Amino acid sequence: MWKPAEAIAVTTDERSLLKQLLSDNSTPQNVAVRIRVVLGAAEGISNNELAERLSTSRMTVLKWRKRFVEYGIEGILADAPRSGRKKRIRVEVEDEAGLVEATLKTCPTNATHWYTRLRAATQKESGTTVHRTWRDRSLQLNRIEKFKTSQDPEFMPKLRDIVGLYRNPPEKVLVFSVDEKSQLQVSDGAQPVFPPREELPEDRPHNHRRYGTSTLLAGLGMLERTVTVHNSPRHRHQEFLKFLNGLDATVANGQQIHLVLDNYRAHKHPTLKAWIAARPNYHLHFTRTGSSWLNLIERFQPHIQRGTFPSGPAVMRAIADYIRDRNKGAKPFVWVASADHSIQRVR
Repeated sequence: MWKPAEAIAVTTDERSLLKQLLSDNSTPQNVAVRIRVVLGAAEGISNNELAERLSTSRMTVLKWRKRFVEYGIEGILADAPRSGRKKRIRVEVEDEAGLVEATLKTCPTNATHWYTRLRAATQKESGTTVHRTWRDRSLQLNRIEKFKTSQDPEFMPKLRDIVGLYRNPPEKVLVFSVDEKSQLQVSDGAQPVFPPREELPEDRPHNHRRYGTSTLLAGLGMLERTVTVHNSPRHRHQEFLKFLNGLDATVANGQQIHLVLDNYRAHKHPTLKAWIAARPNYHLHFTRTGSSWLNLIERFQPHIQRGTFPSGPAVMRAIADYIRDRNKGAKPFVWVASADHSIQRVR
């Protein structure tokens, strides 16, 4: 029979919290053992008997008894910092600057760009040091972003015209941002689609059964942010005129309409020009070439690119259902950036 050890003091609140942690399935097993040590020690159970009951060593029991007495519950929930040599950083500030300069101003032999291990071997540093330095300086050599600079000589006037229309439109006018999404794929997966699961994204087969393409014409109203759509199997000026006729039927006679368009040739067809000439209440504003970001309908189109459907009509029904629900909660659109700010960003 072992001699009982001196009981350690545990308050009622501490005991209640310890038992609550012990009953919680998310408590790690090593922490649960420490809690049982403390609760047993509070009952005066000897250290040797506790070690035997918990299948651990006497030194472990002594360690967590002492840790609780010194630091309370927090002392047994987290491990104390380990002793040992402190972390040594080899690269000084000036060496880091040299590493960054060498990374940005040189190119490796027989490689397109630097990567961590290659730069570390060349610099005679550890990969961890190179990785940390690149991270601290926000260097992302594995990424590429693309841009397109407009060569349109009317860049300034067109940008100011459209941004001014967004921010300070004339009174009692309607502004629509209009565009076509051509080559909308109508396809269905050759195999079942697996829905998302915990820690796993949605899984789709790489091969599809294709049923052709469709074209979606859409207009985003700036005032209420509602979307008007028209679908067609083709992408010509005739389809664009059908869309405009449908849009025209939804507004009052004589209502001033401003349309923001890109430079697609169907938007400048002679038939379209004649249609506009017969309706002086319509005004066209063309974005500059290479500036699709100026046309706000572009912000809407990515939302319709996901999904698998067995036919064109099924795609159009799904889009119509989505737009109908979206329009119920539509809110006015606000363009914040000034023309000068946009010009500065482009420069």
